[in-house]
Amino acid sequence: MTDLHPVVGALGTSSERPADRFRFLHVVHRNYLVWRQLLGSALVGHLADPLLWLVGFGFGIGSLLPTVGGLTYLEFLGSGMLCYSVMNSASFEALYSAFTRLKHQRTWEGILHAPMTVTDIVIGEWVWAGLKGALSGAAILLVMAGLGLLKSFSALWLLPIVLLVGLAFSGIALVVTAVAKSYDMFTYYFSLFVMPMMLVSGVFFPAEQLPPIVRFTGELFPLSHATALARGLAVGAPLDHVVLHLAVIAIYAVLGLGLANNLIKKRLTK
Repeated sequence: MTDLHPVVGALGTSSERPADRFRFLHVVHRNYLVWRQLLGSALVGHLADPLLWLVGFGFGIGSLLPTVGGLTYLEFLGSGMLCYSVMNSASFEALYSAFTRLKHQRTWEGILHAPMTVTDIVIGEWVWAGLKGALSGAAILLVMAGLGLLKSFSALWLLPIVLLVGLAFSGIALVVTAVAKSYDMFTYYFSLFVMPMMLVSGVFFPAEQLPPIVRFTGELFPLSHATALARGLAVGAPLDHVVLHLAVIAIYAVLGLGLANNLIKKRLTK
């Protein structure tokens, strides 16, 4: 009897036992054990940057501004930085760390000597990077709570949402990792994709004031939809089209995973 592979669904079929569907968790656990040894530097690297932006710009520029869309600038920026932190953490893990395991340490090749498949590895890396993104988002959410920025307990709905956002960006980043020849390619990814997306997705300022074509382009990116959800649930901004926002983020997550799986299969089976 042929069963669909977990999470990936249409990526392929196999005649494996039901327990084999969760083999990717071994990859997640392996990465966690390595990360645990570097916990201090990892937390500083992924949390210090968004926290400095939040405190510096939130209190600095925020003291010069009245309100932004009915919110204080600290509230506006905090919800945007929450999503930025998730994106940044998930992307770094699925780019630099995953590429190191793929090319330099050749960890993935070693894992394939066990009863594991390429899809198991890709799903494991995808989930692990998504979890790291969610951890960063949860930390920013905790800081926002400490600053009194959260308006209600509806902000707790952001915990599963930031995991979905992390999976979306880890899927995209794994596609880049799959075709990268060296670390240099990641500079193009951040400079030509991440940075422009950040500027048109409402993280630092409302996207409504941008030219229509730029605003439309920004709405195609998952960061725009993540920011809208975070701003509505965390600080009480008007929130419409929740299903659409979730659907766009989920589509990026699934398509990114599927494409990365196919590309990495080709790379590892050459």
